[in-house]
Amino acid sequence: MSEHWTTADIPDQRGRVAVVTGANTGLGYETAKALAEHGASVVLAVRNTEAGERAAARMTGDVTVQALDLTSLDSVRTAAAALRSRLDRIDLLINNAGVMYTPKQTTQDGFELQFGTNHLGHFALTGLLLDLLLPVPGSRVVTVSSTGHRIRAAIHFGDLQWERSYSRVAAYGQSKLANLMFTYELQRRLAPHGTTVAVAAHPGMSSTELARNTPPAVRVPLTWLAPLITQPPAMGALPTLRAATDPAVLGGQYYGPDGHSQVKGHPRLVTSSPQSHDIAVQQRLWAVSEDLTGVTFPLTPARQHPAHSA
Repeated sequence: MSEHWTTADIPDQRGRVAVVTGANTGLGYETAKALAEHGASVVLAVRNTEAGERAAARMTGDVTVQALDLTSLDSVRTAAAALRSRLDRIDLLINNAGVMYTPKQTTQDGFELQFGTNHLGHFALTGLLLDLLLPVPGSRVVTVSSTGHRIRAAIHFGDLQWERSYSRVAAYGQSKLANLMFTYELQRRLAPHGTTVAVAAHPGMSSTELARNTPPAVRVPLTWLAPLITQPPAMGALPTLRAATDPAVLGGQYYGPDGHSQVKGHPRLVTSSPQSHDIAVQQRLWAVSEDLTGVTFPLTPARQHPAHSA
């Protein structure tokens, strides 16, 4: 394997089935495209199926489309049922879709849009599909987080839905911190099974449509700096692809770019914030997420832990 991991390092994926959310554009598109080119049967799980079909037509290999709107738990359940009816296994579930810095909005179920889409929608989808992964040795759940998990980020249990006040930056930080906490707690619950692992990744700063809601005060200087601090989506997808396919990956790891401040570069193992490792908060978030979504996982709960950070 080369010192700088690229798509050339992806092992043969023939016989593997991958479901990628938000795969009609940006990072998800590049992730799905690379997996299909290496032989995987790939399902693009997308809100806009027409855009999904156009994306699939630009890819080489076995690529199909599944309607999935993460802002609706009804849609998540319908999509999961459809996938269960057409697939007998899933090797890779890649929780990639997301929104960032949106004005204050709610999902169809009344959740704050960023928390509801980025975390709760993926939490529910994973729980509803997990028994298609558990029998498959080497299967993985890869969830895409962000360096935003460090920026004004906390799990605001007293106001998870930002009903009392709203900061689009802090709300995004909460959702991306939740992605990591979900990954770490999921890995702890998966460990006794020995077949499936949970891994996280982040793309650094990639030039995708995700940034379209960035506040003007931030977006204007970023426009000038973009050539220096951002990278193309194909590069931004590499940490996700490495987390999904590198045989050396272990459960509970986190991959991101190797450049300065992890804004760009080739994928490597990185660390997340100390608070993301707080087991008590992870377990509280898991319980709250089950209550909010009505989805429970076919796993034995991890042993309860006192407050801890690492």
